[in-house]
Formats: sequence, structure tokens, C-alpha cells
Amino acid sequence: MPLRHVLIPSHTTIETAYFPEAGFVSVTSDQPSGRVEIGLIGREGLVGASLTLLGDARSPHIHFVQMAGHMLSIDVAVLQAEVEQRPALRRVLHRSIQAQFVQTAQAAFANARGNTATRLARWLLMCHDRIDGDQITVTQDFMSFMLGVERPGVTAALKSLEKDGLVRKHRGTVEIADRDGLLDHAGDSYGGAEAEYARLIEGRFEPNI
Repeated sequence: MPLRHVLIPSHTTIETAYFPEAGFVSVTSDQPSGRVEIGLIGREGLVGASLTLLGDARSPHIHFVQMAGHMLSIDVAVLQAEVEQRPALRRVLHRSIQAQFVQTAQAAFANARGNTATRLARWLLMCHDRIDGDQITVTQDFMSFMLGVERPGVTAALKSLEKDGLVRKHRGTVEIADRDGLLDHAGDSYGGAEAEYARLIEGRFEPNI
């Protein structure tokens, strides 16, 4: 999974599904006025199968690698055939899709109700859930890009989080210094989708494992 590699362009037939094992993928809505991230998929989920397993083969959204890593891939037709033969597989994949829908709804809530620092705290927590360790490889330009805000707003929010001892900035990375404090800062913008995933997938996913 090389950084920035587009796995699924918008409005194209999805032929392959992906299961990230390390690194994670952003799902973005791209409009003439700009790009905003609406979903994040890492080792807890699958990329590209949600629509194909629900009877469609296209997405209006772009899916691209936000953090480099590696993944497993499978031809969508093969996956569909397996799902038809294996009810348990179909059930767990459909639950994963539902959890992704909840995450998208949570993103809409965070974008509508949270300020930039709150949204950034939520985004960093989501990234932290999907990596080993505390170092998130990301630039301020990229955070601005994902959150859909101007870079000065991201810079100010990051400085605020750092002043409170929640993160440490390094060149090209952000280190999570106080996860509990970051959780408090994110408030109810984070946690709902994660709890729903734990419920749907029977407790197999816990944040930051």
C-alpha cells in the first residue's frame, strides 16, 4: 500500500476488494469546492466490497492510501461467490459495512458540531486506533486536506493540542502523548462508531490494538 496510491477511483467499476493489514485508507468526497474525508478504513475493515456486496459496483468516492502499509486483496467476483456459499462470512462482512456507515454518520456529526481542534483530536484518535505505536506519519498540509479546513486553522489546533500535552509535533509526524486527554478533548465526536463496531463484530476490535 504505497502512500497516496488510489485503490478505487470515483465512478469506476470496483473489481477488487482490499483488506488492509498495516496502514489505512481514506474515503473522500471530492467536489469542485474541495475534498473532505468521510471515512477511514484500516485493519478492522475492508475496502471496496461494501457496494459490491450490496448489489452495486461503483462508488462516487475516492479510496486512497493515507498511511503506507500492506494489504490482502481478492477479486470481487470471487468474494461474492464465497459470500453466497458462506452465511457466516456474509454476516460478518455486512456487519462491517454497517459499522462503516455509522462511522460516516459520526463524521457528519463531528463536522457539524465540532471545532477544528475537536475534529483534529477525533481524526488523530482514529488514526491511532489503526497503527502500532504512537507515531502517526502525517503533515499539516495533509491534515488540512483531510479535515477540509485551511492550514492555519490546523496549525492553531495542533498547537493547542500540543500546549495541553496531548500530542507532540515532529517533522512529518504527530506523536500521541496523552490518549486519555485526547479522548476528553474529542468528546462525543469520537467513540460512537467504535462502540458500534465492537458491538457488531462481537468485541473483536478494541481501539489501538
